[in-house]
Amino acid sequence: MSKPLIVTIPHQLGKQGAKSRIQDGLGQVRSQLGSLGAAVEEEWVEDRLAFRVAVLGQTLTGRIDVYEESAQVEVDLPWALAQLGGKIRNRLQKQGMLMLEKK
Repeated sequence: MSKPLIVTIPHQLGKQGAKSRIQDGLGQVRSQLGSLGAAVEEEWVEDRLAFRVAVLGQTLTGRIDVYEESAQVEVDLPWALAQLGGKIRNRLQKQGMLMLEKK
């Protein structure tokens, strides 16, 4: 297994506001991935979300730790997807910032 991909996303929502946005965003992700036949599992323990996504024969796991002024996403990529780590990191950063921007 390769090193986890880690992305830190700053926000100004406070811990509860960020958790709420992440929960809403996961619902959207689940519906998008569902059309590909993906299975998405998630479990919140206090301010940490553990998730597992199985799609197209690949499974990735990860965690999101929510802090007062940031969220840290850590994803364990299977070898086949680790080759796309840079693109995945950029996508996580972009989508995370959109999800957590103050509106």
